[in-house]
Amino acid sequence: MTRLPFVKLHGCANDYVLVDGFGEGYGSAGLTAPGDREAFARAVCDRRTSVGADGLLLALPPSVAGAHGRMVMLNPDGSEAEMCGNGLRCLGKFLFDRRRVAREFTVETRGGLVAMSVDEVDSSGRATRLTAALGVPDFDRANVPMSGPMTGPSTPALDEPFELANRALRVSALRLGNPHCVVFVDDVERFPVHSVGPALERDPRFPQRVNVEFVQVAGPDLLLLRTWERGAGETLACGSGAAAAAIVARKVYGFPPDVRLKLRGGELAVRWAGDGWPALLSGPAVEAFAGELDRAALYSRAVYREA
Repeated sequence: MTRLPFVKLHGCANDYVLVDGFGEGYGSAGLTAPGDREAFARAVCDRRTSVGADGLLLALPPSVAGAHGRMVMLNPDGSEAEMCGNGLRCLGKFLFDRRRVAREFTVETRGGLVAMSVDEVDSSGRATRLTAALGVPDFDRANVPMSGPMTGPSTPALDEPFELANRALRVSALRLGNPHCVVFVDDVERFPVHSVGPALERDPRFPQRVNVEFVQVAGPDLLLLRTWERGAGETLACGSGAAAAAIVARKVYGFPPDVRLKLRGGELAVRWAGDGWPALLSGPAVEAFAGELDRAALYSRAVYREA
Protein backbone atom coordinates (compact mmCIF):
# COMPACT_ATOMS: atom_id res chain seq x y z
CA MET A 1 0.00 0.00 0.00
CA THR A 2 1.67 3.18 -1.23
CA ARG A 3 -1.02 5.62 -0.18
CA LEU A 4 -2.23 5.42 3.39
CA PRO A 5 -5.37 7.22 4.68
CA PHE A 6 -5.02 9.18 7.93
CA VAL A 7 -6.97 11.56 10.15
CA LYS A 8 -5.51 14.56 12.00
CA LEU A 9 -7.02 15.22 15.47
CA HIS A 10 -6.12 17.23 18.53
CA GLY A 11 -7.06 17.65 22.16
CA CYS A 12 -6.26 21.16 23.44
CA ALA A 13 -3.78 21.53 20.54
CA ASN A 14 -1.98 18.31 21.52
CA ASP A 15 -2.13 16.89 17.98
CA TYR A 16 -1.99 13.42 16.47
CA VAL A 17 -1.94 11.63 13.16
CA LEU A 18 -4.33 8.67 13.44
CA VAL A 19 -4.15 5.63 11.18
CA ASP A 20 -7.15 3.28 11.14
CA GLY A 21 -6.12 -0.32 11.75
CA PHE A 22 -9.64 -1.74 11.68
CA GLY A 23 -10.06 -1.70 7.92
CA GLU A 24 -8.84 -4.07 5.24
CA GLY A 25 -5.41 -3.35 3.87
CA TYR A 26 -3.87 -2.18 7.14
CA GLY A 27 -1.60 -5.23 7.26
CA SER A 28 -0.09 -4.32 3.89
CA ALA A 29 0.59 -0.77 5.07
CA GLY A 30 3.84 -1.89 6.66
CA LEU A 31 2.89 -0.84 10.21
CA THR A 32 2.49 -4.24 11.84
CA ALA A 33 6.12 -4.61 13.00
CA PRO A 34 7.40 -2.42 15.87
CA GLY A 35 10.45 -1.25 13.89
CA ASP A 36 8.29 -0.16 10.96
CA ARG A 37 5.96 1.71 13.31
CA GLU A 38 8.87 3.57 14.90
CA ALA A 39 10.26 4.71 11.56
CA PHE A 40 6.82 5.74 10.35
CA ALA A 41 6.14 7.72 13.53
CA ARG A 42 9.41 9.61 13.21
CA ALA A 43 8.66 10.43 9.59
CA VAL A 44 4.99 11.40 9.82
CA CYS A 45 5.39 13.50 12.99
CA ASP A 46 8.06 15.73 11.45
CA ARG A 47 6.48 19.17 11.06
CA ARG A 48 8.81 20.29 8.27
CA THR A 49 8.62 17.31 5.92
CA SER A 50 5.25 15.68 6.63
CA VAL A 51 1.89 16.21 8.35
CA GLY A 52 3.52 16.91 11.71
CA ALA A 53 2.18 15.88 15.10
CA ASP A 54 2.95 15.31 18.76
CA GLY A 55 2.37 11.62 18.18
CA LEU A 56 1.09 8.81 15.97
CA LEU A 57 -2.09 6.98 17.01
CA LEU A 58 -2.91 3.53 15.69
CA ALA A 59 -6.60 2.61 16.15
CA LEU A 60 -6.58 -1.19 16.29
CA PRO A 61 -9.01 -4.00 17.08
CA PRO A 62 -8.81 -5.08 20.74
CA SER A 63 -6.76 -8.10 21.75
CA VAL A 64 -8.49 -8.69 25.11
CA ALA A 65 -12.06 -9.35 26.12
CA GLY A 66 -14.08 -6.39 27.33
CA ALA A 67 -12.38 -3.79 25.12
CA HIS A 68 -13.95 -2.12 22.09
CA GLY A 69 -10.70 -0.88 20.55
CA ARG A 70 -6.96 -0.70 21.17
CA MET A 71 -4.71 2.36 21.13
CA VAL A 72 -1.05 2.28 20.21
CA MET A 73 0.60 5.68 20.58
CA LEU A 74 4.11 6.48 19.37
CA ASN A 75 6.03 9.64 20.15
CA PRO A 76 7.83 11.72 17.50
CA ASP A 77 11.10 9.97 18.38
CA GLY A 78 9.54 6.57 17.64
CA SER A 79 9.21 5.43 21.25
CA GLU A 80 5.90 3.91 22.32
CA ALA A 81 3.95 5.46 25.20
CA GLU A 82 1.99 3.35 27.65
CA MET A 83 -0.71 5.97 28.18
CA CYS A 84 -1.87 9.18 26.52
CA GLY A 85 -4.84 11.09 27.90
CA ASN A 86 -5.38 13.49 25.01
CA GLY A 87 -4.69 10.72 22.51
CA LEU A 88 -7.34 8.56 24.16
CA ARG A 89 -9.98 11.25 23.75
CA CYS A 90 -9.00 11.73 20.10
CA LEU A 91 -9.14 8.00 19.42
CA GLY A 92 -12.45 7.78 21.30
CA LYS A 93 -13.91 10.55 19.17
CA PHE A 94 -12.70 8.80 16.01
CA LEU A 95 -14.39 5.52 17.03
CA PHE A 96 -17.61 7.17 18.22
CA ASP A 97 -18.03 9.43 15.19
CA ARG A 98 -17.74 6.36 12.93
CA ARG A 99 -20.37 4.53 15.02
CA ARG A 100 -17.98 1.81 16.17
CA VAL A 101 -18.71 2.41 19.86
CA ALA A 102 -21.62 3.66 21.97
CA ARG A 103 -21.38 6.61 24.37
CA GLU A 104 -19.67 4.40 26.96
CA PHE A 105 -16.86 2.10 25.87
CA THR A 106 -13.48 0.67 26.84
CA VAL A 107 -10.10 1.11 25.14
CA GLU A 108 -7.14 -1.22 25.56
CA THR A 109 -3.74 0.47 26.09
CA ARG A 110 -0.27 -0.66 27.14
CA GLY A 111 -1.09 0.87 30.52
CA GLY A 112 -4.28 -1.19 30.94
CA LEU A 113 -7.97 -0.94 30.07
CA VAL A 114 -9.48 2.57 30.10
CA ALA A 115 -13.21 3.18 30.55
CA MET A 116 -14.38 6.13 28.46
CA SER A 117 -17.53 8.14 27.89
CA VAL A 118 -18.76 10.72 25.40
CA ASP A 119 -20.00 13.68 27.44
CA GLU A 120 -21.07 16.12 24.72
CA VAL A 121 -21.91 15.92 21.02
CA ASP A 122 -22.54 18.55 18.36
CA SER A 123 -25.65 19.02 16.23
CA SER A 124 -24.51 16.28 13.84
CA GLY A 125 -23.98 13.78 16.63
CA ARG A 126 -20.20 13.94 16.63
CA ALA A 127 -18.33 13.80 19.93
CA THR A 128 -16.91 17.09 21.17
CA ARG A 129 -16.01 16.30 24.78
CA LEU A 130 -15.02 13.00 26.37
CA THR A 131 -13.90 11.59 29.73
CA ALA A 132 -11.27 8.88 30.24
CA ALA A 133 -10.70 6.99 33.49
CA LEU A 134 -6.91 6.87 33.39
CA GLY A 135 -6.59 4.45 36.30
CA VAL A 136 -5.49 4.45 39.92
CA PRO A 137 -2.22 6.38 40.46
CA ASP A 138 0.71 4.34 41.75
CA PHE A 139 3.13 6.16 44.06
CA ASP A 140 5.41 3.14 44.59
CA ARG A 141 8.88 4.40 43.66
CA ALA A 142 9.84 1.03 42.19
CA ASN A 143 6.85 1.11 39.85
CA VAL A 144 7.31 4.67 38.55
CA PRO A 145 10.22 3.68 38.20
CA MET A 146 12.47 6.04 40.15
CA SER A 147 15.58 5.27 42.15
CA GLY A 148 15.81 6.93 45.52
CA PRO A 149 17.00 6.96 49.11
CA MET A 150 17.95 3.84 51.04
CA THR A 151 14.59 3.79 52.83
CA GLY A 152 13.44 1.27 50.26
CA PRO A 153 12.20 1.08 46.66
CA SER A 154 8.54 1.38 47.68
CA THR A 155 9.02 4.69 49.49
CA PRO A 156 6.91 7.26 47.62
CA ALA A 157 8.51 10.40 46.24
CA LEU A 158 6.17 13.17 47.36
CA ASP A 159 7.45 16.75 47.58
CA GLU A 160 10.96 15.32 47.78
CA PRO A 161 14.17 17.41 47.52
CA PHE A 162 15.86 16.80 44.17
CA GLU A 163 19.20 18.29 43.13
CA LEU A 164 19.65 18.76 39.40
CA ALA A 165 22.71 20.51 37.97
CA ASN A 166 23.07 22.81 40.98
CA ARG A 167 19.35 23.58 40.92
CA ALA A 168 17.32 22.67 44.01
CA LEU A 169 13.89 21.28 43.11
CA ARG A 170 11.11 19.51 44.97
CA VAL A 171 9.50 16.72 42.98
CA SER A 172 6.67 14.22 43.28
CA ALA A 173 6.68 11.07 41.16
CA LEU A 174 3.90 8.66 40.25
CA ARG A 175 2.81 6.22 37.61
CA LEU A 176 -0.51 6.79 35.87
CA GLY A 177 -0.18 4.25 33.11
CA ASN A 178 3.09 6.04 32.30
CA PRO A 179 5.72 7.72 34.53
CA HIS A 180 5.38 11.33 35.71
CA CYS A 181 7.49 13.78 37.68
CA VAL A 182 5.56 16.80 38.99
CA VAL A 183 7.38 20.00 39.95
CA PHE A 184 5.54 22.96 41.51
CA VAL A 185 7.07 26.35 40.60
CA ASP A 186 6.29 29.98 41.37
CA ASP A 187 5.92 31.17 37.77
CA VAL A 188 5.42 28.51 35.12
CA GLU A 189 5.85 30.94 32.22
CA ARG A 190 9.23 32.16 33.40
CA PHE A 191 10.54 28.79 34.51
CA PRO A 192 13.27 27.35 32.20
CA VAL A 193 11.20 24.40 30.99
CA HIS A 194 13.37 23.84 27.92
CA SER A 195 16.51 23.24 29.96
CA VAL A 196 15.15 21.62 33.13
CA GLY A 197 12.57 19.50 31.26
CA PRO A 198 14.98 17.42 29.16
CA ALA A 199 17.43 17.16 32.05
CA LEU A 200 14.73 15.65 34.26
CA GLU A 201 13.34 13.46 31.46
CA ARG A 202 16.70 11.75 31.01
CA ASP A 203 17.98 11.90 34.58
CA PRO A 204 19.42 8.46 35.51
CA ARG A 205 17.15 8.36 38.57
CA PHE A 206 14.34 7.72 36.05
CA PRO A 207 15.62 4.62 34.22
CA GLN A 208 12.71 4.58 31.72
CA ARG A 209 12.78 8.38 31.31
CA VAL A 210 9.84 10.41 32.58
CA ASN A 211 7.17 12.98 31.64
CA VAL A 212 7.76 16.22 33.53
CA GLU A 213 4.96 18.55 34.67
CA PHE A 214 5.76 22.12 35.74
CA VAL A 215 2.83 23.42 37.77
CA GLN A 216 1.80 26.78 39.22
CA VAL A 217 -1.06 27.29 41.67
CA ALA A 218 -3.44 29.92 40.26
CA GLY A 219 -6.46 29.47 42.53
CA PRO A 220 -8.08 27.13 45.06
CA ASP A 221 -9.01 24.67 42.30
CA LEU A 222 -6.98 26.01 39.36
CA LEU A 223 -3.51 25.04 38.14
CA LEU A 224 -1.38 26.39 35.30
CA LEU A 225 0.61 23.66 33.57
CA ARG A 226 3.43 23.16 31.12
CA THR A 227 4.60 19.65 30.28
CA TRP A 228 7.87 18.33 28.89
CA GLU A 229 6.80 15.01 27.39
CA ARG A 230 9.04 11.99 27.21
CA GLY A 231 10.01 11.48 23.57
CA ALA A 232 8.23 14.62 22.33
CA GLY A 233 9.54 17.71 24.16
CA GLU A 234 7.19 20.47 25.27
CA THR A 235 3.66 20.10 23.94
CA LEU A 236 0.75 22.54 24.16
CA ALA A 237 -1.15 20.09 26.38
CA CYS A 238 -0.72 16.71 28.03
CA GLY A 239 -3.73 14.81 29.35
CA SER A 240 -2.04 12.27 31.60
CA GLY A 241 0.29 15.04 32.77
CA ALA A 242 -2.69 17.20 33.72
CA ALA A 243 -4.10 14.31 35.74
CA ALA A 244 -0.74 13.73 37.43
CA ALA A 245 -0.52 17.41 38.39
CA ALA A 246 -4.04 17.42 39.83
CA ILE A 247 -3.34 14.23 41.80
CA VAL A 248 -0.20 15.69 43.38
CA ALA A 249 -2.03 18.95 44.12
CA ARG A 250 -4.63 16.97 46.08
CA LYS A 251 -2.21 14.50 47.66
CA VAL A 252 0.44 16.98 48.76
CA TYR A 253 -1.23 20.39 48.85
CA GLY A 254 -4.80 19.57 49.89
CA PHE A 255 -6.60 20.55 46.67
CA PRO A 256 -10.26 19.52 46.22
CA PRO A 257 -11.23 16.46 44.16
CA ASP A 258 -12.19 18.56 41.12
CA VAL A 259 -9.36 20.58 39.56
CA ARG A 260 -9.21 22.75 36.45
CA LEU A 261 -5.96 22.96 34.53
CA LYS A 262 -5.05 25.68 32.06
CA LEU A 263 -2.50 24.63 29.48
CA ARG A 264 -1.07 26.55 26.58
CA GLY A 265 -3.49 24.78 24.22
CA GLY A 266 -6.68 24.90 26.27
CA GLU A 267 -8.30 23.74 29.49
CA LEU A 268 -8.79 20.27 30.97
CA ALA A 269 -10.66 19.02 34.03
CA VAL A 270 -9.57 16.25 36.40
CA ARG A 271 -11.51 14.54 39.18
CA TRP A 272 -9.62 12.39 41.69
CA ALA A 273 -11.45 11.32 44.82
CA GLY A 274 -8.29 10.15 46.59
CA ASP A 275 -6.22 7.03 47.26
CA GLY A 276 -7.62 3.92 45.59
CA TRP A 277 -9.72 5.86 43.09
CA PRO A 278 -9.06 6.32 39.36
CA ALA A 279 -8.29 9.73 37.90
CA LEU A 280 -10.98 10.99 35.53
CA LEU A 281 -9.75 13.28 32.74
CA SER A 282 -12.27 15.35 30.79
CA GLY A 283 -11.70 17.62 27.83
CA PRO A 284 -12.36 18.38 24.16
CA ALA A 285 -11.38 16.41 21.07
CA VAL A 286 -11.37 17.86 17.56
CA GLU A 287 -10.98 16.28 14.13
CA ALA A 288 -9.05 18.79 12.02
CA PHE A 289 -8.82 17.09 8.62
CA ALA A 290 -8.30 13.79 6.79
CA GLY A 291 -6.03 12.87 3.91
CA GLU A 292 -3.70 10.33 2.38
CA LEU A 293 0.01 9.85 2.84
CA ASP A 294 2.33 8.84 0.03
CA ARG A 295 4.57 6.52 2.05
CA ALA A 296 7.35 6.38 -0.55
CA ALA A 297 7.59 10.17 -0.74
CA LEU A 298 7.30 10.42 3.04
CA TYR A 299 10.37 8.28 3.67
CA SER A 300 12.39 9.88 0.89
CA ARG A 301 12.26 13.32 2.52
CA ALA A 302 12.02 12.38 6.18
CA VAL A 303 14.48 13.76 8.70
CA TYR A 304 14.56 11.18 11.47
CA ARG A 305 14.97 12.12 15.09
CA GLU A 306 17.05 9.99 17.37
CA ALA A 307 15.27 8.29 20.27
